[in-house]
Amino acid sequence: MNRLIAATALLMTSAALANAEGVLNLYNWGNYTSPEMIAKFEAETGIKVTITDYDSNDTALAKIEAGGHGFDLVVPSANFISIYRDKGLIAELDLSKLAKHSNIAPEWANVEWDAGRKFSVPWQWGTTGVAVNTSVYGGDINTSSIWLDPPPELVGKINVTPEMNDVVNLAIMYVGGLPCTEDTAILKKARDVLVAAKPAWMSMDYGMEDKMAVGDVPASVYWNGGILRARLINPDVVYGYPREGYIVWMDSVALLSDAANVDNAYKFLDFIMVPEHAAMISAFARYANGIAGSDAFMPDDMKTAPEVVIPEEFKAAGHFLPTCSPKAQEYVTAIWTELQK
Repeated sequence: MNRLIAATALLMTSAALANAEGVLNLYNWGNYTSPEMIAKFEAETGIKVTITDYDSNDTALAKIEAGGHGFDLVVPSANFISIYRDKGLIAELDLSKLAKHSNIAPEWANVEWDAGRKFSVPWQWGTTGVAVNTSVYGGDINTSSIWLDPPPELVGKINVTPEMNDVVNLAIMYVGGLPCTEDTAILKKARDVLVAAKPAWMSMDYGMEDKMAVGDVPASVYWNGGILRARLINPDVVYGYPREGYIVWMDSVALLSDAANVDNAYKFLDFIMVPEHAAMISAFARYANGIAGSDAFMPDDMKTAPEVVIPEEFKAAGHFLPTCSPKAQEYVTAIWTELQK
């Protein structure tokens, strides 16, 4: 009897400890979270992480804004951070709970869209450009004409990833404007070139890593890390930086205002700012991160990868995507709506 009581007490204690360690619910882009990093976090903290994927900033924002989602952390792009903040959807961080906050690299520590990093910590950053399979196309890869005025060999073989702000602003830069412009003449040109180009596209889809790697899709507007992953499987896949202008972006992790597991969220935020752990995130998704010292732990094949290290000649063509004014965003949305018809 005593042994039974002791065993029952032990089981109850173990259950209580498991409950105390708890859970964490992360809402993140699909195929973007390192399983190795998550496994290490869970092993060190006892916190079980549940990851729910989304495919676009707009999808994530709509889900969070609707409420009742049950998530603790979300990973918006820089141009969405202020939208989340102004809507009261994310909480200001208690930096006293983030001992590793000083590990944020200087260039990412006091950004325009989150001064002092009071609402977010870096996840990964990269670019939006174009990718082609050189066994199908042997011309200039550093131009948006690949998808906006495609050569005959690519007609009907192009994917355009349906991330509204990326696609419309790439077109705006192609016709001579800058992201988030309110110039109606430029916006009309961008709309016209998009509408004219669409019949030459084969799809507007996500998940191009595998499709480009096996040759199912010969060209795509896509993100640099995804194309690096494809190239490591198929060396015919190359990534181009449109000289007319391409997008530089950063995704960051933010604490949701209605998070249920706040303490666990702080543990996770601090964990991912350890250089070795940030490198795990990069090694999986193949994007750079914003944590100083992580380079020492990065895979060798990323240190000189042309998809990660922007060639000097194309650096000036990169534009960080800002948060558009309400008027500019209205124009972008209107163009996108017309493009979907």
